[in-house]
Amino acid sequence: MLDELRELYQEIILDHGRHPRNRRHPDDFNREALGKNPLCGDALVVYVKVDGDGLVQDCAFMGEGCAISMASASLMTELVRGKTVPEAEALMGAFHDLATGEADAAPDGLSEDDLDRLAALSGVRQFPIRVKCATLAWHTLHAAIEGKETVSTE
Repeated sequence: MLDELRELYQEIILDHGRHPRNRRHPDDFNREALGKNPLCGDALVVYVKVDGDGLVQDCAFMGEGCAISMASASLMTELVRGKTVPEAEALMGAFHDLATGEADAAPDGLSEDDLDRLAALSGVRQFPIRVKCATLAWHTLHAAIEGKETVSTE
């Protein structure tokens, strides 16, 4: 059973890495940030459209990186769309904790579906050098929401 789950997660990462969702430059974003991982060369720009009520109406990215970096950015853009800024930040915190191994229990307030999708990338915790690849998009999203222009994993 555990091997089947691991295989499913690998398929999700490969699918999102090869065919990233929301990899585009939207016309009507109102927040953006550039994220770089100098160690491996991953670089991306996250574009976010937040409305007056604090709802993430759109999230997209452009850039290049490894399969884990691209899969994480792809999943992130799908997960945060339609969420409030605090909900998006909670997802970022939950993902960071899952990826770094800081939390094994599900954080309060997140849907099972969101947690299941985040779990696909939680295996990076076994490879500490890859954690920065997986979290780059999320740190860049946070920077965009906070109005910062750039963020680096170093």
